Amino acid sequence: MTLPIYRYAQAICDTSRAVVSGGMRMSAMRSCIAATIAATFMCAPTHAQAYDPVISAWRVNLTGAVGFNNLDADVQQVRYSSTYVYVNSSSVPSYSIGPWMGSPNTVINQNFSFRILRTPVVKTGTKTPTGLGNIGIWVNGVGIYNYSDGRSYNNKNIWHNDAIRVEGQSFDACGGHPSPNNEYHNHQNAACLFSESDQTHSPIVGYAFDSFPIYGPYGYANADGSGGIKKMRSGYSLRNITTRTTLPNGTALTSANYGPAVSTTYPLGYFAEDYAYSATNADLDLNNVRFCVTPEYPNGTYAYFVTITAPGSPAFPYIVGPSYHGVFDTSNAMGKVTVPTGVTTYNPMDMDDSGMLDTSDVSLVLLNMGSYGPGDFDGSGNVDSADLSLLLLSM
Repeated sequence: MTLPIYRYAQAICDTSRAVVSGGMRMSAMRSCIAATIAATFMCAPTHAQAYDPVISAWRVNLTGAVGFNNLDADVQQVRYSSTYVYVNSSSVPSYSIGPWMGSPNTVINQNFSFRILRTPVVKTGTKTPTGLGNIGIWVNGVGIYNYSDGRSYNNKNIWHNDAIRVEGQSFDACGGHPSPNNEYHNHQNAACLFSESDQTHSPIVGYAFDSFPIYGPYGYANADGSGGIKKMRSGYSLRNITTRTTLPNGTALTSANYGPAVSTTYPLGYFAEDYAYSATNADLDLNNVRFCVTPEYPNGTYAYFVTITAPGSPAFPYIVGPSYHGVFDTSNAMGKVTVPTGVTTYNPMDMDDSGMLDTSDVSLVLLNMGSYGPGDFDGSGNVDSADLSLLLLSM
């Protein structure tokens, strides 16, 4: 293990010396020193222990990063008890957002407080529909909405507008926009939050409010973790219809409840009911979930997957389907959960949860180099030498 790490350190220093000649002496030398010290630390024994992903998945702002309009960005604090993980966030990402064409809304700090159950529970019987507003949060604390824009044809609550089709013109390059209460959120994959790769299993990108994880679009081909990597397929496709007289389940409507005929004004995909689900050739059930092995859950978990047809192109139902698979935590509805006393504050730099910053944490950062997830202390979306520097300076 030691020789490859020293070679990594040498590569950092070689790059640093080249940068120094260009005038960026302090940052380059810091990277070199950090890498060299870390390589030395790797000779020491480690005591790394398994992380609970529901605690460690969050992108906690450790650098004072700000986002839109200089607002506090990402997750401000994560605390946990034996039962829950409590997440405080602004719903403002640290990456650049906007503009939102045609939208009168802006973005403000929401001062959210959510909780995620550490051991989620499957909902038996009839599942709870995902409602309007937040149905989960990305790992950077930004709100996740379902596929609906909250409106329906003739306000009859039968043919529901698909937000991607109806509001898509107001989405920014990151696939988000502000709500009427000025909350930045996504109805589809957050394009600027993570990089899509068909070579590796996607990272945890969020948690739904039934406390099951949300992954990016790629997972193991087989639920047992075998078969390589593949893009998870939604079971939904557009119906072959020209009139809207029946629902996807075959229910025939009375003429008073017909939707508009398919046209340029109301093309297929304008309404959620334009889609029908089939398990044939699908990897996910009708709520975009499956039970499977993941890198963070080697024993398996129910997990949602962001669904796409191609990079940047969302596939219905986009994130979480019509209903939650697990028990919905109603305490999250307003985003103002009260955090009880006696909880433990999570320190992302304490990688092995030992209670102190030490050589084991350095080892774990090095092992995660080049990946997305734990060890990304500066919120860059990648674990790199800058994160290593931040850890060493904090020890």
